[in-house]
Amino acid sequence: MIRSAANYHRPMRLGLAPINPTIGDLAANRERIERVLADARAAKLDLVVFPELCVSGYPPRDLLLRPAFVDACRETVEAIGTSATTGLTAIIGTPWPVPGDRGVANAALVYRDNQRVDVYEKRLLPTYDVFDEDRYFEPGNRAVTDTVADWPIGVAICEDLWQGVDAGVGERFEHAPDPIAELASRSKLIAVPSANPFVQGKAQRRLELLQAHAKRHGVYLASVNQVGANDDVIFDGHAVLIGPDGNILAAAEGFREELVIFDTDDAHAGVTDPIASASDEANLYNALVLGVRDYCHKSGFTRCLLGLSGGIDSALTAVIAARALGAENVMGVGMPGPYSSDGSIADARDLAERLGSPFVLAPIEDGHAGMKLIADRVFDELGERRLGATLPDVASENLQSRTRGALLMTISNRTGAILLTTGNKSELAVGYCTLYGDMNGGLAVLSDVPKTWVYRLSRWINEHPDAAGFANPPIPPSSIEKPPSAELAPGQLDSDSLPDYETLDAIIERAVEHHRSRAEIVQDLDVDRTIVDRVCDLIARNEYKRWQAAIGLKVRRVAFGPGRRAPLVAAVNPTGY
Repeated sequence: MIRSAANYHRPMRLGLAPINPTIGDLAANRERIERVLADARAAKLDLVVFPELCVSGYPPRDLLLRPAFVDACRETVEAIGTSATTGLTAIIGTPWPVPGDRGVANAALVYRDNQRVDVYEKRLLPTYDVFDEDRYFEPGNRAVTDTVADWPIGVAICEDLWQGVDAGVGERFEHAPDPIAELASRSKLIAVPSANPFVQGKAQRRLELLQAHAKRHGVYLASVNQVGANDDVIFDGHAVLIGPDGNILAAAEGFREELVIFDTDDAHAGVTDPIASASDEANLYNALVLGVRDYCHKSGFTRCLLGLSGGIDSALTAVIAARALGAENVMGVGMPGPYSSDGSIADARDLAERLGSPFVLAPIEDGHAGMKLIADRVFDELGERRLGATLPDVASENLQSRTRGALLMTISNRTGAILLTTGNKSELAVGYCTLYGDMNGGLAVLSDVPKTWVYRLSRWINEHPDAAGFANPPIPPSSIEKPPSAELAPGQLDSDSLPDYETLDAIIERAVEHHRSRAEIVQDLDVDRTIVDRVCDLIARNEYKRWQAAIGLKVRRVAFGPGRRAPLVAAVNPTGY
């Protein structure tokens, strides 16, 4: 039986507080939490729910193996809870030492009136993709409930609710007890602090999962996700309150810190969840902007630079960086080489002017010629053919890219601006990139964005400049319309050596993100087996490049990085997997 809020002795004022912690910066995280608590007290809130591990920041990884760090987290949350929760109840996520020297728990602490009420230890620990919680945490074994404003409140943490379903791995927990079902029998509202990473296209699935839990158990469900980016992982700040009938009662805007306030006396249906209702393009754009901003600012960078080729990848990267850091803090460097077209440099300059970003022109002919001269002397001594003696010549092409990479790193060293790499997921998958050349840099902005989505997102930005934060379309149309080319050889096009990007990306998605066999991919796509074999061989053979690549922002189900642990030295198997 579903009871309405009116059945309780008095209404409750609830606050959902997605905040942006920095991993390990306990003093700054404490200040953030206490600032929200002060606002909550001024708004006369009864309950405030913070994200999972907001004291430490998520994911703290091997910091959790340091007892001194765990102790510092314990001291920090105790200082917050015993001094800043006057007149209200707060649920705060933190690492917590398990009594009896049994390790560390991923915990949510409940404080009221500067007293600790209870400690909930997360029961279902995810160990897949970027998650490795079995490495660090001991699972809890009991439900925790409390009463706030006469409302029985249950506490769960992230995976206790998701149970792998949102990531497509629900079978991992099918034999585990359901913490939500247990809480539902004793609670009317379940509060769920979370640190659930952004994945392109997941927002609507996540909302539907929350609504299904609320309706199945006849409870109110308050989910509060972390916001911001830490390392390669981005969090969208999704915070929502669902009623027992599945209606959305309150929701955060997302991708920023805020305090969402809900009064049970004002309950009404028809509220929109901004993240779940936004387009995939809008959410992807906001996630990438947030990822760049936080990676740079949390690492101490206020400026960036990148090579502007006139192509679509560097254009999109520059637009994202300009929105994240301010256009005046994004330096574009045009580096024409022997085979660069006049149109490419014109497009690069046009982009910088549209953005209002500084642009410098640095032709590489002299530097490339000097390096070629030195290399050719070595090749003469070794009896090898000179660079460019016969075409195509991969070594000659790569030298151009490495000349550019060395120049960009030199500018970065001198100016202190972080170098952004511009390669996309399609190129990184098949090795269509140069080690110590265009792969140079501190952050790979598009490394998890397939080429087809580079085009799709670029078109969306130009069609919706206001939503993207610009007065006018920022990307030159010719950068979108012209055939993609690395311009490292006469008349070179990507299509000379790769399948069309629609086919390539479909193969990569199935092989990398869904772990499909080659035979299954052929059947799925009705593509010639030789094309599938070639792409899968390239994916396997270029693992060594990805191990040396800059850290990239994760936005897809499986990214090249910590969540994909492929062996570096392994046989290529064209017959099956």
